[in-house]
Amino acid sequence: LAGGLPLAAVIGRADIMDSVPVGGVGGTYGGHPLGCAAALAVLDVIEQEGLLERSLRVGERLTARLNEMARRVPYIAEVRGLGAMVAMELFEDLAQTRPAVDLVKALLARCAERGLILLSCGTLANVVRFLVPITATDNQIEEALDIIETSLAELTPSTDSKVA
Repeated sequence: LAGGLPLAAVIGRADIMDSVPVGGVGGTYGGHPLGCAAALAVLDVIEQEGLLERSLRVGERLTARLNEMARRVPYIAEVRGLGAMVAMELFEDLAQTRPAVDLVKALLARCAERGLILLSCGTLANVVRFLVPITATDNQIEEALDIIETSLAELTPSTDSKVA
């Protein structure tokens, strides 16, 4: 938020925040003048460059393409996201009782071989997480999605229905 400078903030519901005496809630870097000035400049850039809107467009592009893949790849159980942070969850079965952990590992490895670094996450280790920089070009995003699609096609049978 502060362009790399230390800055802290504490937020909460008004009834809770108002119940604490003045000075009772804070952080080590809360209210530092240089950090605050940097944060204001960052917020100006976000607004001037339309970065929130860009984040939404990136997320829409990702979820649309991943949902297309999900129609062909039976292991993709869900595609979800908020802005440019998107995830797809993979299971080995329609009932979603067997997380596709090995498939996720293989997908990450195959994509890495092609120059695309992805992360897995989730308590079941069956989620692929996409954290696309909002500065990534549309061509770079499409290239990444092509790598994912090609890698998935190599690792999974193509079908129009979920696995049993």
